Amino acid sequence: MFVRIHTAALAGIDALPVTVEVHIGGGGVGLYLVGLPDNAVRESEQRIRAAFENTGERMPGRKVVVNLAPADLRKEGAAFDLPIAVGILAAMERIDPARLEETLLCGELSLDGAVCGVRGVLSLALAARAAGLRRMLLPAANAAEAAVVEGLEIVGVSTLGEAVGYLNGETPLCSAEPLREPAAEAAAYAEDFADVKGQTRVKRALEIAAAGGHNLLLVGAPGSGKTMLARRLPTILPPLTAEEALETTKIHSVAGSLPGAGLMTRRPFRAPHHTASAVSIIGGGQSPRPGEVSLAHNGVLFLDELPEFGRAVLEVLRQPLEERRIAVSRARYRIDYPADFILVAAMNPCPCGYYNHPTRECTCSPGAVHRYMGRISGPLMDRIDMHIEVTPVDPAELQRPAPSEPSAVIRERVVRARELQQRRFAGVGGVRTNARMTPALLRSCCALDAEAERLLGRAMERLALSARAYDRILKVARTIADLAGRERIEPVDVAEAVGYRSLDRESWGR
Repeated sequence: MFVRIHTAALAGIDALPVTVEVHIGGGGVGLYLVGLPDNAVRESEQRIRAAFENTGERMPGRKVVVNLAPADLRKEGAAFDLPIAVGILAAMERIDPARLEETLLCGELSLDGAVCGVRGVLSLALAARAAGLRRMLLPAANAAEAAVVEGLEIVGVSTLGEAVGYLNGETPLCSAEPLREPAAEAAAYAEDFADVKGQTRVKRALEIAAAGGHNLLLVGAPGSGKTMLARRLPTILPPLTAEEALETTKIHSVAGSLPGAGLMTRRPFRAPHHTASAVSIIGGGQSPRPGEVSLAHNGVLFLDELPEFGRAVLEVLRQPLEERRIAVSRARYRIDYPADFILVAAMNPCPCGYYNHPTRECTCSPGAVHRYMGRISGPLMDRIDMHIEVTPVDPAELQRPAPSEPSAVIRERVVRARELQQRRFAGVGGVRTNARMTPALLRSCCALDAEAERLLGRAMERLALSARAYDRILKVARTIADLAGRERIEPVDVAEAVGYRSLDRESWGR
């Protein structure tokens, strides 16, 4: 007998339809799996045989051919266990094939017949809806995640026997409901800017970065608060839109790092260690998965101790910082991952950490300081919009009882500035913040008067800035004007934006 089962295979953060074709006939005995399966899919035979024995089923004593179509698409992972097992049972007439016509199946089988969770379920559910299917049968552990896709009946099962009973109409199961985190809980963070004493200029820079989506470098001595401040940036970012939440959740689902069962409600904050490899940062690998730049999509990528990262690791950041996507090309595949994030980096000013410290003496030679700063290449520095010196807070400031401005108040200003940008860029695809403006938008949205032009020209000469740095100063100035509610960019906005490039070029000893 011949049957077809609907499933899907992950390709990047999306899923492509796959048909599991099962034929039982003569000419031999055993299971023959074809259709470009990887090792994990090939090993499904042993898992299925054991699951059958432990749930009272048995493999047919004839030749079973399982084809995963299309044959030129590589199939990876254990999510094909359940559709293959159900397909074999349907071909043995243990399941009515008519119940499978509008159902997508996925899930990994344990040896005792339990159905285990898999990654990428949200992408599989979206593929099922796009293919016009009505139902999705999947592990109970993944049901709430897939239930966020509207227009699709989601049925979670815990065992192979439960799946067979449901498909035969013997075991009634309720459709899963999405888990929705209450808005108050979604907005609550353990960190808050109210806890930060002093550092007024740095908090102002973080507010600008959040409002315009700008990249930021914090340079300061150990203990000056760089990491503490960076970790509070997500608390002032606007809430995720429905589209952003769905896209962000898809990425984390494919990576197998989804923090909850439903849609993500907070913008991601990723902080990889400086020993991370280039592949872990950009993604890929033998079984391709999103890297840190994609896991930080719609959120923040924080690189602490920036010069300690390998040179090759830092240089791979150039493309995603410019294009907001990362193309991972290998001999066996090519995958595009989204990578639209705010980069926040932190570093000491020298190897000992106390260069230009107000009270402690630096023990590094000028050559050592130069070499340390030189670990960050000029092209990468050009792609960072704002460079901020973080100085230690005065002890008297730390003892003041009055709290600082809370994150909620700062977030309100950021949201208003983002709303101005949304109206400005309405109808312009792919541009949502000032940091993403194209050259054409720069000309139309960042016009300067004569005084502002002279000021920016002098800064370009004195700091020996590149054309890319020129554009980034204009974008930061545009955000500063938006925070102030001004239609036009004024000289004061340009002056403040130039001040955030104070560590550029000559200041860095180049």
